[in-house]
Parts: sequence; structure tokens; C-alpha cells
Amino acid sequence: MTSNTRVVVIGAGLAGVRLARRLGERGTPVTLIGDEEHRPYNRVLLAEVLAGRYQPEVIALPAPAELTRGQVTGIDREVRAVHLADGSKIAYDTLVLATGSNPVLPPLRGLFTKDRVLPEGVHAFRTMDDCLGLSKAVRPGVRAVVIGGGLLGVSAARALARRGAQVVLAQQGERLMERQLDPSASKLVKRHLGDLGVEIHTETRVRDVRCVGGAVRSVEMHDGYALDADLVVLACGVHPRVGLARVAGLDVRKGIVVDDELRTSDPYIRAIGDCAQHDGTVYGLATPALEQADVLAESLAGRANARYTGTRSLTRLTLDGPDSPFDLAAFGETEPRPGDDVVQLADATRGTYRKVVVRDDRLVGGVLVGELGTVGALARAWEGAEPLPSDGGPLLHLLTNDGGS
Repeated sequence: MTSNTRVVVIGAGLAGVRLARRLGERGTPVTLIGDEEHRPYNRVLLAEVLAGRYQPEVIALPAPAELTRGQVTGIDREVRAVHLADGSKIAYDTLVLATGSNPVLPPLRGLFTKDRVLPEGVHAFRTMDDCLGLSKAVRPGVRAVVIGGGLLGVSAARALARRGAQVVLAQQGERLMERQLDPSASKLVKRHLGDLGVEIHTETRVRDVRCVGGAVRSVEMHDGYALDADLVVLACGVHPRVGLARVAGLDVRKGIVVDDELRTSDPYIRAIGDCAQHDGTVYGLATPALEQADVLAESLAGRANARYTGTRSLTRLTLDGPDSPFDLAAFGETEPRPGDDVVQLADATRGTYRKVVVRDDRLVGGVLVGELGTVGALARAWEGAEPLPSDGGPLLHLLTNDGGS
């Protein structure tokens, strides 16, 4: 890539900023386009801002010098240019889509006003504006209902409880964080949230948001049970933001389809982060987004063997409690298949739980709750996918040695 090559990146989140920085370090000028008025920030830490642990500026990302604020309305692939809402046009030699994802808004009765906006007191939890709006509305004693018991919902419930809200968490599935955790670990998360005063309803579905004068007053469950609410937080997951790509005629399935060089169906357009689908997978996580940005920077810099082959990522969450933090980590497959070996260690008194799944003498997944001293060594054994010693001694050592990592 020559120094005068025009690289345009749409999206100023973790992936877009990382790519712009990496290319800037190599002397390649980049035009980064972001549609939020705030400085680029680390979305992973929004719950910490909501909890009052961090101020917004603490989670700001070191943005490159050339940041264009605006909304991209279209991509002209023929002339290689993007059009912005203010009527301007930016030409590119290489375009990178790092458009991220949008929150899933469930099909609830009463969720939208006639103008298709959320009623007062109902908030998605995806952007800094969402976070600041919630922060302004929450106060001690306010009645808050969080819809969704995944990683985001658990984080939001904990943050609101820490701010003194009376929190109810409604989860449609049978347990909390069911994508990451096994039943035993999920029970410990439920117990911890309960200790913070969070009321949890699993295997329940919200069907109705009831408003008076344009402001939320309650939510109704599928069985008719109503929960009073001053605040409702929608934490129902995300879906890739692919509208621009689809209108431009790129190959879009669950996400924007990319190859090992993060190239879309148009050779002049790449995609990374939450919006990209690689080898059938849309990750929607920070670690894969950063790895894709690093690989793409190498590829655009001309490194012939720069390839993205997928990410084996670890989920980690720290929940602040009244006495001490509650840590958990999960990686790989936490539920065994028939024939797998499982090693579990639990200490109910200390509230710790450790479990690993072994298949064909290889560590394929694990979950740890409480003391995470061994998580680094276990994760390295999982990432390396090397056969474990047949006597099992080192694996037991990894599980029991609290000084592990």
C-alpha cells in the first residue's frame, strides 16, 4: 500500500479505532467516520460508567487525528466513494466497514410510541447516549426492570443495583448467561445478584410495556403478572449493523461475509468487528474485533501471509458486591458432549466453582467462578489445543493452584 492510498473506515468503535491506529503507526493516512457525537470509547466498559465506577472520559479511546463525525448514507462502489448525510462525499481506494451492531428491540406491545421512539423511561443499553440517559434517570429507590439475562443484562442489573435502584431482571431462558455458563456457574451468578438485592425471574417472557402519558409505568409478563417500573432496560442482545452493506449489494448473511483477508464480495471493501461474518461466525465480542483489526492492518500494509483464521475468546466478568468482587471466566465449550471427561471442583462456603471439559485428551472449555488465579494457565492450555498428559496431574494442578497465572 502506498502512502497516498485512501483508506476510509466507517465506524469509530473498538475495531475501527484500532485499525486506524495500527495503520497510522505505519504512516498510512486513514479517514475514520463515526456517527456518535462522543469521543470514541470502549463499549465494553459502559456498565462501569452506569455503575458510577468510571467517568465517561476514563473509557475514551485514543482516537486518530482525522475523525469525521457524520452519518454515512450510502456507498457508491462504481466510483468508490461514500456519501454522508450532510451531502458531502469521501472517496476511497480501500473502504473498511466497522459498523458494529445494533441492540435487539423485542416485539413488545407498547414498546414504541406512534412516532416509533421509545417511551420515556425505556432504554436500550448499547451506546454512550444510552448509558448517560440511564445514569440521569437512575436514583436510589427507582424501580427498574432489566429485560434479558445474558452478559449485558447481568452487567446492567448489577450496575443499577449498585446505584441503589430496586432491580428486577426478567430472563426468557432457564438460567442467566446461558450462552457462556453451565447451570452450576449460573446459579452462583444468580445468588450473587440476589445478594445485591436483584429480584430474578427466569423462564419468563415480557409481553407488554404499559405507559401513562408517554412514560413507562409497568411491564406485564406472559402470565399476566405485572411489575411496576420507572425504568426499563432492554438487554436482549445485538444484531450486526449491515444496512449499508446490503444496500450496496455486498454478500450479507447473518453479517457481512468476509474471507481470511477480511475482504467482502467487493475486493475494494473489507469488514471487521461485530458486523463481519467470517467462516460462518459473527462473534460480537471485543477480542475478535481487535484481532481482526490487527490482521487487516498487516494485510493492508502488504504482508502477504496476514490471515484471520478465527478467534478463541474468553469471557470474563467482574461484579462488584457489598463485601468483595465476584469474578467469573468462561471459555470454549462449558457443556460436555457424550464421552467427554469433566473435572469439577466446588466450594460452597467460599462461593468458588471450577470446571473443565476434556475431549480426546484436549481441553475444550471451562468455567471458573470466584478465585481466578488459574484462568490464565487454563486458557493457554485451551488456546494451544495440545494433548494433555495422560496422568491428569498437570490439569488438576491448574485447577487447584491458586497462584496459577
